[in-house]
Amino acid sequence: MSMPTRPSDSPTRRNAGDKPTAPPPRPLVRRLWWLAMAVLLAWNLYAFFAPKAPPAVALSYTAFLGQVRADNVASVTLAGQNADGVFKNAIVQPPDVGASAPTAAPTAAQPSAASATPATFTRFTTVMPVTGDVQLLPLLEQHGVSVTVKDTTGGSWFLDLATSLLPVALLVGMLFFMGRQSQRGTQSLFGFGGSKARVYDQEKPGITFADVAGQVEAKAELLEVVDFLKRPQRYRHLGARLPRGVLLIGPPGTGKTLLARAVAGEAGVPFFSISASEFVEMFVGVGASRVRDLFTKAKAAAPAIVFVDEIDAVGRQRGTGMGGGNDEREQTLNQLLVELDGFDDQTSVIVIAATNRPDVLDPALLRPGRFDREVTVGLPDRAGRQAILVIHTRPLRLSPGVDLELLARRTPGFSGADLANLANEAALAAARRGETDEVDVRDFDEAMDKIVLGTRQAGLQDEGERRLVAYHEGGHALVARLTPGADPVSKITIIPHGRALGITEQFSEEDRRNYSRAYLVGRLTILLGGRAAEEVVFSDPTTGAESDLKQATGLARRMVGLWGMSDELGAIWYGVGETHPFLGREMGAPKEYAEATAAELDVAVRKLVERAHQQALEVLQTRRACLDALAAELLLHESLDGSQLDALLAADRACALSRDGQGETAALAAYDERRQ
Repeated sequence: MSMPTRPSDSPTRRNAGDKPTAPPPRPLVRRLWWLAMAVLLAWNLYAFFAPKAPPAVALSYTAFLGQVRADNVASVTLAGQNADGVFKNAIVQPPDVGASAPTAAPTAAQPSAASATPATFTRFTTVMPVTGDVQLLPLLEQHGVSVTVKDTTGGSWFLDLATSLLPVALLVGMLFFMGRQSQRGTQSLFGFGGSKARVYDQEKPGITFADVAGQVEAKAELLEVVDFLKRPQRYRHLGARLPRGVLLIGPPGTGKTLLARAVAGEAGVPFFSISASEFVEMFVGVGASRVRDLFTKAKAAAPAIVFVDEIDAVGRQRGTGMGGGNDEREQTLNQLLVELDGFDDQTSVIVIAATNRPDVLDPALLRPGRFDREVTVGLPDRAGRQAILVIHTRPLRLSPGVDLELLARRTPGFSGADLANLANEAALAAARRGETDEVDVRDFDEAMDKIVLGTRQAGLQDEGERRLVAYHEGGHALVARLTPGADPVSKITIIPHGRALGITEQFSEEDRRNYSRAYLVGRLTILLGGRAAEEVVFSDPTTGAESDLKQATGLARRMVGLWGMSDELGAIWYGVGETHPFLGREMGAPKEYAEATAAELDVAVRKLVERAHQQALEVLQTRRACLDALAAELLLHESLDGSQLDALLAADRACALSRDGQGETAALAAYDERRQ
């Protein structure tokens, strides 16, 4: 049972190199080659295994006429000067083949005189005179011979030529293809240390700054870089030096890679793109070799831009953590540092790198002269979120009732990737529903629930567990509703989502960057409202508050150790609650406080949590009637939104009065005014 508080494209590329490389064979071409080879194989197998026609004896024209007159010819086919046919009775070819006519096959009563069995034939072929024979057709008709005439004026020579050349062409093509594959394999073997960077092809349509929204300051910084590459003399005339590197810093999903692609679309210069993980290999020296090769190609193509994505894969601090660092990675980093120093003032090559972990980068990488500029790509504000939603909802068929400004207000803390996912999930929800061909507000509500709360699960079946979850979530909601300055409650549900059995959802309608001590103390009280409700109603807490206790303890530890919000310890930074990215750094680093202070820190954290717990208990004990009414509504409807909660509390007089019977109405009025 948790309480979420945060509702919080690529251009075509080609291989880089001094000389264009042949594109890899496409899958369609490969399929066609295999199909051609299969046809050739089937053809040969058919020719080999096909039933053979019986052999034919070659007769002289005189012998052919003799067989006709002897009524031993059943049919004949005439094709120009050539003729072939079928005997009525098989004949025996005599040993002395010549002009004499073959004799009829011997019967059992008349055995052959030859010692060897003679060959018998049922078919024959012959060649007719060039001058023709006008008496042939009447003779054939007289003896009842079936005559078939074939036209020999067609272009059968083309079919014969194609039939003869097709196997040869397929064989030559196969040998050529195998040679290309072998050559490509050899090139990859000897080019193992070459750069795998992809270069942007400006002839293809790509992403521009018009496709990027919500990052006005970052775009302004990068537009200056693009302008320097397009018109370097304008800056050099004033003595300005070209920036060596630009580091894009920001949380995941804020559009760092998208901004780099937009630079490629705006610059009109070669744009080399590579992931830092592509430098690192298991073989020693390969990463450094690839760095050298990348910068060699970039300098040859200057002015140019080199984009290194996730640079922390090779740019981590050297010699950190237990056991030091990775030698191959550190050699790659050293070579990268050397190359960044190797530019002269006239070389127009800019390196753009992106990371979401600037705290792990080596200090030598961040010094001036290497990465001169750090561009923060943060979470968008409300106006930025609305502009991003406009871009990502362009392909959708939106219902007129969808208000993008309201969606932007409901999504503080959402990154550009979160908003893109929200639009896509809403379209998927509309497709699943299938009632209309438009995406409406219900679809966006369902998408918000799925993203923030998690995938909806089957409802709880046990009535006792449903009642426990209803009181738990009712405790969160009621404490949040009665805590001054707390974020408004937008939804309460006892339907399981993800791994939570129930959820109380709060959305801040304003973008917050600083949090007051009163707000954080109220946040602690709200987190412990579910546990307090279990104690008030059932007098027996359950394991359902594990996530709440973890969040509350972590928040209290940061309040004491990082933000100096403890009355006992004062405004001192102790580093308690700070996370370390490297294994062993926390164990190896000296503590900034004594052991006695550590005990005081634990006591201060416990006091903050216990004080918030006691305050939640007091609120729920005083408003027990409200808690019962809210739990009953949750058991009946399973989900309530913020307006339904307000209506429930306003309708019940016991909920509208404080312990002394006055003062609470003004707080409710202030809350309603803040929501409006």
